[in-house]
Amino acid sequence: MTTLDQPTARSTTSGRPAKAGRHSIERAQGRMGAAFVSLYTLFLLAFGVLPMLYAIYLAFTKKGAFVGVDNFLKVFRDYRFWPAVEHVGIFLVVWLVMLVVLVVLLSLLVHSIGIRWLSTGTRFLFYIPGALAGASSVMLWLFVLDPTVSPVGFMLRAFGSTSLVDAVQVDRLPFVLAVIAFWTGAGGWIVVMYGALNNIPKDVIEAARVDGARPIRIAWSIQIPLMRKWIAYMVIMSFAAGTQLFVEPRVLSQASRGVVGQDYSLNQLAFLYAFKQSDFNGSAAISLMLLVVALVLSVYFVFKGGLFERV
Repeated sequence: MTTLDQPTARSTTSGRPAKAGRHSIERAQGRMGAAFVSLYTLFLLAFGVLPMLYAIYLAFTKKGAFVGVDNFLKVFRDYRFWPAVEHVGIFLVVWLVMLVVLVVLLSLLVHSIGIRWLSTGTRFLFYIPGALAGASSVMLWLFVLDPTVSPVGFMLRAFGSTSLVDAVQVDRLPFVLAVIAFWTGAGGWIVVMYGALNNIPKDVIEAARVDGARPIRIAWSIQIPLMRKWIAYMVIMSFAAGTQLFVEPRVLSQASRGVVGQDYSLNQLAFLYAFKQSDFNGSAAISLMLLVVALVLSVYFVFKGGLFERV
């Protein structure tokens, strides 16, 4: 009995230092992770959460007194509000449809060419337009949209535009803004979707080919469904960015000398409320409405796209 008990005792005592070592490593990793996210958390609280809470306070008060939904009703009655909603809504529909269709299609085409084709240098080229700030991007497009100096002036003239003012008429502006937004952000999303396509097991694609599926059938029935989470993520991020439309119409408004109104988008209207009319309560009400709409639709896309589902 004594000889049988000794190895058990040894294994038990020898396992304790190993287990303690693992726990110490895990604690060290936990502390390191907390250190990495602490600065971000502080910035999130200072420039995200606290301003949001203050905006909620302003939206329901007037001169420090609670007024319920009066600020929202005042905004709803503003003759500039519903046209701004229409402008942003049309832009979002055009942009999101263009983004989803073209990004997915281009990602599939790039992936079909071959993995080696998308080198590090090529991926960098995709990211270059997104590196430009919003104002810089619009300044570049002011040159592109002017038929007298644009390298694609013949295309603009084919659509009846003989000057920059013609190209940025209000009825054409959602499409112009959608093209600018697509040029700025599509490259990065193509790289993301390309990475998602590379994560699809090759055995699945090969099995489909053996069964006689052609490339279009494989893309529609296998690749696109497996990219659903990434597509949903792209839609959520792009929708959130699109509702904050501000820089592009503001620069175009100055360049077109008033053809594009200063109250074209909801963010522009909120800016006018705050800094032209000194009505921070009305501005906060508009901001809060944008936040609620973005949150509701984001939650919808999260569950519809299965963003947090485990495979």
